[in-house]
Amino acid sequence: FFCPGFQVAPETKAVMKWLRSIPFVLSASLHGGELVVTYPYDYSRHPMEEKMFSPTPDEKMFKMLAKAYADAHPVISDRSELRCGGNFVKRGGIINGAEWYSFTGGMADFNYLHTNCFEVTVEVGCEKFPLEEELFTIWHENRDALLNYMEMVHRGIKGIVSDKFGNPIKNARISVRGIQHDVTTGN
Repeated sequence: FFCPGFQVAPETKAVMKWLRSIPFVLSASLHGGELVVTYPYDYSRHPMEEKMFSPTPDEKMFKMLAKAYADAHPVISDRSELRCGGNFVKRGGIINGAEWYSFTGGMADFNYLHTNCFEVTVEVGCEKFPLEEELFTIWHENRDALLNYMEMVHRGIKGIVSDKFGNPIKNARISVRGIQHDVTTGN
């Protein structure tokens, strides 16, 4: 997953361990510098190719999750191409990460490949390093979108996989016909 020789920071290792120990199913990484929601894969299948669409087997689900956020965000859903993030208007404010730009070592790809967690990356504002006085506005622009996104955790199939005695089965593999990406049950 990471490039050879790539040093993983201790805090990143801690988050990876945490993600493997708790059965999260949905997360978002918040960044600054643009107004768009990206979804995996962030690393292109052909790393030498720039801006290459690189879908996961769960492409439809990731698009739905990203749209849930983007459609509830007052600026991302604004149809003006003259604003920050305006170049994503024709895409509905979302894009496959590798199609925007490819990079290795992203948490969204890690979560998808190594946990049951689906993660999108939200570029929450035009400034990479917003000023303190801008944070209140950024929070209000993203609050309802975050809540709408979190409600998506209730989509899909959920329940308990158990044996014939009703005992939960740990690490049972769940497969969906037509999607080549299994998930496993928690503890």
